Amino acid sequence: MTPPVPDELPTAVAAVFGLEPRSVRRYGGGHINDTYLVEGSRAPHILQRINDAVFTHPVELMDNVSRVTRHVRARLVRDGADDVDRRVLTLVPTPDGSDWHVDANGHVWRVFLFIGGATSHEVVTSPEHAYRSASAFGRFQQQLADYDGPRLYETIPRFHDTVKRYADFAAVVDADPCGRAAEVREEIDWLLGRRELAGAMLSLQAEGVLPERITHNDTKLSNVLLDDVTGEALCVLDLDTVMPGLCLYDFADLCRSGATTVAEDDPDASKVDVDVPMFEALAEGYLSGAGSALQPAERELLVLAGEVMTLEQAYRFLGDHLAGDTYYQTSRTGQNLDRARTQIALVKALQRHEPSLNAFVAGLS
Repeated sequence: MTPPVPDELPTAVAAVFGLEPRSVRRYGGGHINDTYLVEGSRAPHILQRINDAVFTHPVELMDNVSRVTRHVRARLVRDGADDVDRRVLTLVPTPDGSDWHVDANGHVWRVFLFIGGATSHEVVTSPEHAYRSASAFGRFQQQLADYDGPRLYETIPRFHDTVKRYADFAAVVDADPCGRAAEVREEIDWLLGRRELAGAMLSLQAEGVLPERITHNDTKLSNVLLDDVTGEALCVLDLDTVMPGLCLYDFADLCRSGATTVAEDDPDASKVDVDVPMFEALAEGYLSGAGSALQPAERELLVLAGEVMTLEQAYRFLGDHLAGDTYYQTSRTGQNLDRARTQIALVKALQRHEPSLNAFVAGLS
């Protein structure tokens, strides 16, 4: 576990980056890294200590972030974009030119320029909002399509290895450490019967149908900054999980979280359905932003991707319930079970709507 930050340390680290802090205060609602807003004689900045209990190789993570942000900035400049500093995260180097600082205790810190006049939103309020946010993630993919540097470090190895997720789930079912399997036998049997679906995208990658790309891997709609005046999607945030993967992972996570009719932990899974207008907005936005960067199969398999990634999350939620709720935070008994049931219901709903959703996606090509 990463120890608490001493009160005086953020101010001292800000000075290491050459800032002249007048105030340094906690900022944002993130639960992983320690984040501060630094204000002073210069423009505001964001200061962060990377949680090395979660990200166990923070220097490699920072190398990823540095490579990606520099490449995106170069693309924006080449394409003649205006207001570039608001369209990509900008790392502020230390006076000796490093993009990060390691403190006396071995913890890694970084500084970004603060992007003003823009806000990230936890709740998507309309298909238009969904379209704009999804287009930012699609554009992010397009901007990185011509990256030709060293392969990025895998921040979380095998993060979306759905075959492994299936195997991990089967193992916890067999172990049943808390004696909970009997009460959820129906859900267990359904999930164990989806082995082929679980491995569908990895099989296509192995066959050469889906190429490896640089992917974001945390495409919550709250990870996009929207301009406060125009509503334009400006910048993709939270690049700690940027690493090699399938671009369909990114769209699928948008679909799983943004195209459902209920909250992830709703106790009544019978209310789960696909929010079709939201799915259509997400698909149209993502494909519009990605443009010609995607291959035909990547454009055609959006619905399948949504099914696979939602299934993966069902394995993880129900597995954690069986293990005694050791990974995901819960605020009430049975919350992980409710989460698993909504994911199972959403997979079924996506399959029911699959013909019409696939037809819509085909019309966008």
